[in-house]
Amino acid sequence: LVVEVLSPSTENYDRSTKFNWYRRIESLQEYVLISQQTPCVERFVKRAEGWMYSDIEGLNAAIRLESIDCTLALSDIYNRVAFPNPESDTSAVTD
Repeated sequence: LVVEVLSPSTENYDRSTKFNWYRRIESLQEYVLISQQTPCVERFVKRAEGWMYSDIEGLNAAIRLESIDCTLALSDIYNRVAFPNPESDTSAVTD
């Protein structure tokens, strides 16, 4: 299992070049990407037919990590993380 916390400066690299390198690790079974911007976790799982993708969103959701036989609540992953309130975003221009 490899878990990456995405940052704006490395997100594209983590999703492409780095994941291509990780897929060469024969023993790797899962690759997990954690967003810093929203409560969202993306998961890639190795299957016989290739890598399968799923995403989980929201603080009430949970993610199952098969490779380590563990379920994590997103509320635990994002404990003490304050997300900006989109309704209070004053950078948006409205007419």
